[in-house]
Amino acid sequence: MIYTKLMGSIVKMRLASKLAFAILPGVILVATQALASPGRQTPQLNASVVDLGCFSWQQDEARNDFDYQCDNTYYPRATSADKSRLGDAYYYGDGVNQDYGEAAKWYRKAAIQGDAYSQFSLGYMYSKGEGVPQDAWLAHKWLTKAADRNFAAAQYSLADIYYYGDGVPVDYKKAVKWYRKAAEQNHAFAQYSLGFMYKQGIGLKQDYGQALKWLQKAADQGHPEAQASMGQMYLEGNGVDRNPATAFEWYFKSAMQGNAGAQNNIGYMYRTGLGVKQDMDRALMWYRNSARQGYATAQASLGFVYQRGIGVKQSFAKALRWYQLAGGQGELSAQFNLGLMYLEGMGVARNMNKAA
Repeated sequence: MIYTKLMGSIVKMRLASKLAFAILPGVILVATQALASPGRQTPQLNASVVDLGCFSWQQDEARNDFDYQCDNTYYPRATSADKSRLGDAYYYGDGVNQDYGEAAKWYRKAAIQGDAYSQFSLGYMYSKGEGVPQDAWLAHKWLTKAADRNFAAAQYSLADIYYYGDGVPVDYKKAVKWYRKAAEQNHAFAQYSLGFMYKQGIGLKQDYGQALKWLQKAADQGHPEAQASMGQMYLEGNGVDRNPATAFEWYFKSAMQGNAGAQNNIGYMYRTGLGVKQDMDRALMWYRNSARQGYATAQASLGFVYQRGIGVKQSFAKALRWYQLAGGQGELSAQFNLGLMYLEGMGVARNMNKAA
């Protein structure tokens, strides 16, 4: 059995100026721009004594933390960028005690001055209820402001809001609009989401060519769900000539990043020799990797190989265990085979009630 689990919930991640952004998936490093006066060193100060009317900072790359300086003569007032970076410092606990409430306060000050990153950060905090009461309307307000300033992470988050109907009516057309804007800025998650919508025909006309275009862009950045979707496109011949060998390559890239659905599919392809030389040892390895993540289809597949003794010593006890785990998650084939084992007494006492 083979199954590609399409991402039903796009991971919502923080895009911070000093952190890596993204999965699952290709790591996009976002460089930090330090706002320090040339030739001046900034000693580390206790945050409680920093006069924020003249706040400035610089990043110490060797230690990956922050030093603070206050000099009323040299820095007459804090800029929106200073306030935004102070919001970061409190959000992540860099050089100060982590405090979401303080982070929200300084993000808000910078957001009011039009800082797009702070508008995004404040919108994100309202969406999660971090340091502020959870408020879908305010999340939408601040994310929209940042998105209108062409901030890609905000555009992606706003698209998610419309796709899932978080505090607003579901609106796939608006979701497509904002995913596209972010995707055109090379945002991998938005590229995957836009490709998925083209592939499924959600909010626009189904178009495998456009789906392949955007999924490949995301997959080339290392997005694991996009890589798995590319595998499915090549396996099924959607918009491309069917090519199981190429499908295997894409599934393998995704599986190596821990994608449970791709790991299950790699297991299936090794078991059946589809697109790759048959190898039961590797098939079992990949099935187990997927099953240990709780992936029901892989658990059912392990139940099947143990029930039939395919490449392993037949074991009804192990088959029963894997079928029970998968069946408990609602996997239909596992539930059917589990019922069959109770009906025929395979490794268990016959039990018509459990069989039913």
